[in-house]
Amino acid sequence: MHDAQVTDGGARIRWVELPGAAAPSEAAGTTGAIGATGATGVVAPAGVVAPAGAVGETGGRADRVYLHGLGASSGPYFAASATHPLLAGGRSLLVDLLGFGISDRPTDFGYTLEEHADAVAKAMEAAGAHGADVIGHSMGGAVAVVLAVRHPGLVGRLVLVDATLDPVVPVRGRPGSSGIAAYTEEEFLAGGLAETRERVGPLWWATMRLAGPEALYRSAAHRSRGTTPTMRELLLDLRIPRTFLRPSADGPLSGEAALVEHGVRVVAVPDCGHNIMLDNPEAFARETAAALAP
Repeated sequence: MHDAQVTDGGARIRWVELPGAAAPSEAAGTTGAIGATGATGVVAPAGVVAPAGAVGETGGRADRVYLHGLGASSGPYFAASATHPLLAGGRSLLVDLLGFGISDRPTDFGYTLEEHADAVAKAMEAAGAHGADVIGHSMGGAVAVVLAVRHPGLVGRLVLVDATLDPVVPVRGRPGSSGIAAYTEEEFLAGGLAETRERVGPLWWATMRLAGPEALYRSAAHRSRGTTPTMRELLLDLRIPRTFLRPSADGPLSGEAALVEHGVRVVAVPDCGHNIMLDNPEAFARETAAALAP
């Protein structure tokens, strides 16, 4: 397990690192703090070209960074995929977003998509992961898009796994971010978390229970509100290789034609639901490997 300090208050992001041929430019994952100065908060201009990402800094395969969705953890959701023969062979960082999994759960953190992205950027800097292939599922995909815009030097290519691209309307009683965001934070902490546990089922709850309650609520609320411009608009303007994996059973994405026109490779994956890498690991590995081929 590796970690890096990502807030001035000392909160740390942690990740599981699978070693590979691409060595980082500096020691990764020590307990030493990175610089206290955070990101400026200024979004990079649309159309900035990031590094290609196919080759790492030392000539090996680019590092890969996996980002989980709301209430999840990258180890349980991505370990089997990252070690699949089609995807193994280089350094992979299975990162838990701040507030989730094995990372710290500070209550004085805002948990906006921008703040999540900046925290991941600090962890990647500490790990020496530049020009990385970033694979993001659901909310983690939204964080990945924002990361690519705000920190273009860190992201070479994106693979978005049924990722969040648009704001959603909060609806009380639904599982996931829409249902959570329908509460106020006070309501969620007082009883909404227990109600959410009953709605999400045992698989999702297995990792959701590890999340800080404030982190879970605020992340869901900000995921529902989205960003300005929207994650979709940010994605359209990126000038790096981008692939979007969606369940074929869901039918075409809203605005899929525009994504394709802007160079996003959209792939319909059969025999799966929202958790594509868990439901159809072979197809996930095959399509992700195709997206990240040199």
